[in-house]
Amino acid sequence: MNIVEKFSLQGKIAIVTGCNKGIGKAMAVALAEAGADIIGVSGSLEQGSSEVEKEVLALGRKFTAHKADFSDRDALYAFIAKVKAEVKNIDILINNAGMILRKPAAEHPDEYWDKVLSVNLDAPFILAREFGKDMVARGYGKILFTCSLLSFQGGINVPGYAASKSAVAGLVKALANEWASSGVNVNGIAPGYIATDNTTALRADPVRSKSILERIPAGRWGEPEDFKGPAVFLCSDAASYVNGTVLLVDGGWMAR
Repeated sequence: MNIVEKFSLQGKIAIVTGCNKGIGKAMAVALAEAGADIIGVSGSLEQGSSEVEKEVLALGRKFTAHKADFSDRDALYAFIAKVKAEVKNIDILINNAGMILRKPAAEHPDEYWDKVLSVNLDAPFILAREFGKDMVARGYGKILFTCSLLSFQGGINVPGYAASKSAVAGLVKALANEWASSGVNVNGIAPGYIATDNTTALRADPVRSKSILERIPAGRWGEPEDFKGPAVFLCSDAASYVNGTVLLVDGGWMAR
């Protein structure tokens, strides 16, 4: 197999959670550009009306839309059951869906903590377990988790988010340790400061925005398109010997 073939996702079926916009949308489109058919899911996704669906279909790939609230455990399991009833084999799972709620730790309410952990940690683990067990049985699969700079740092006013993303980075390693020998690659991708909805407040704060940009060696906020190449690589056979890694896509932030 030559290097071009190793990067190809032709004939693969990928689930991408949180694919309606931002990083998730860019990764879904990238996988389709590499040849994969996409099963997309988010809390706001509607069949036939999303930009991500239009872009995937324009590439000649299939797109199936699902709407599910991952803070609702029943809705999560209903989504899993529906996919398993409709699709024999899932080759790729990108656990990208996530949320952030900001409030200082001393004022951080239980409902913030519970909701962030349910979406950012509980749901990705359940999805990885339920689809991962089938991948292990087949001897093939790729699972990619969206981590964060706060998988390595503590952040400010986001204790639930920091805890969840630190835990996701640990989960990447734990699952890789168990499943690598069965042909299932489990890895993470850690965005730096990216121009998405999650960073709207930061980008609107002139003091914080200035201090962030001064630390980034690349000198700019990242864009969702910066994740296309890394996502295709980690979901392809070009990364067949990459296991338990969290790849930073941060413009050099963590190098400072």
